[in-house]
Amino acid sequence: MQYMLFIATDSDREPNDAPGPTIEEWCEEGERRGIRQQGDRLRPPADATTVRIRGGELLLTDGPFAESKEWIAGYDLINCADLDEAIDYASRHPMARFGCVEVRPIHPWEG
Repeated sequence: MQYMLFIATDSDREPNDAPGPTIEEWCEEGERRGIRQQGDRLRPPADATTVRIRGGELLLTDGPFAESKEWIAGYDLINCADLDEAIDYASRHPMARFGCVEVRPIHPWEG
């Protein structure tokens, strides 16, 4: 099953110097195990453009959809046997120690 990992910052985080893998080690593990399919960092929220259609009119807004101290810094698409495996792998991502990682199942398009 595919899962999207949203890698987010946490501006109110507690200092954490717990040991763990680097991002390079985490990516290598996922690739070696055939879990990690794709992933990358995202540009900062200031570089975002939000697109809306209201009353048939295209509305563009510079910046993110919502103002927040936390923001999505990257993403990873993974393929795991089940949610437990996805959580186990996500728990070793460096941002799990310094931010947070949201694990969300992909709902395949059946159109």
